[in-house]
Amino acid sequence: MMPFGLKIAIINRAFRKKLDEKAQKMGLTSVQLRVLGSISHLEAAGETEIHQNDLEQLEHITHPAMTKHIQQLEKKGFVQCVSSERDRRYKKIICTEKSSGIYRMILAHDQEVFEELCGTLTKEQQQTLNQIADLILKNIDSN
Repeated sequence: MMPFGLKIAIINRAFRKKLDEKAQKMGLTSVQLRVLGSISHLEAAGETEIHQNDLEQLEHITHPAMTKHIQQLEKKGFVQCVSSERDRRYKKIICTEKSSGIYRMILAHDQEVFEELCGTLTKEQQQTLNQIADLILKNIDSN
């Protein structure tokens, strides 16, 4: 029997490869697309200031890695970093016109890849898989 960790790694690689193909069409990596999606989603949810540390916690990415992703997204015109109105020591990150609302497209891509990888699973099995993944993530976050 294949170890669980190896199964997760294989699934992750396959998922990332499919998302990378979609992200490359926009000139991004799958991680950059995911970060951009988080910024867009937070803005759509009414978040007035999004800071780098918020994204680091949300995406489980280190500070140096997130700095690199944000710089690349800014260079490509997807986000802007502007001074925070609440605390001038911080920069808030905002979507540009080019990427505003992009999270809807990213969610659609994500669902498309999920369904493709699930192949012969029924809708009920896909839902169960998502519920189990949510429970595992909840356990990870509480540790």
